[in-house]
Amino acid sequence: MSTAMEDEIKRWTAKRKSALVMEILQGKTTVAEASRSYDLPPSEIETWIDEAKRSMENALRANPLDIREQYEKQIKHLQEAYGEAMLELRARKKLQSLLGEDEK
Repeated sequence: MSTAMEDEIKRWTAKRKSALVMEILQGKTTVAEASRSYDLPPSEIETWIDEAKRSMENALRANPLDIREQYEKQIKHLQEAYGEAMLELRARKKLQSLLGEDEK
């Protein structure tokens, strides 16, 4: 087989792999049917499916933690800003009361 032909097959495999895995996961086809249709060994297709499932699980695990971390940072920032605003408000009230006493 020529190098150009091998590259073409690799590109086809990379391009169709995710679509084929999704069809199998959605129940539109089976590993056996895909194996016969595309002349691929079932073990290779099963490996693709396992890799896809692992990456999906990792994506699901990662996102909630990332989102939680972002919200915790935002809450901490808001708490700090609120605390600073409260200190400034108290300082202004104190200043007003001191200035008000001086005017009397």
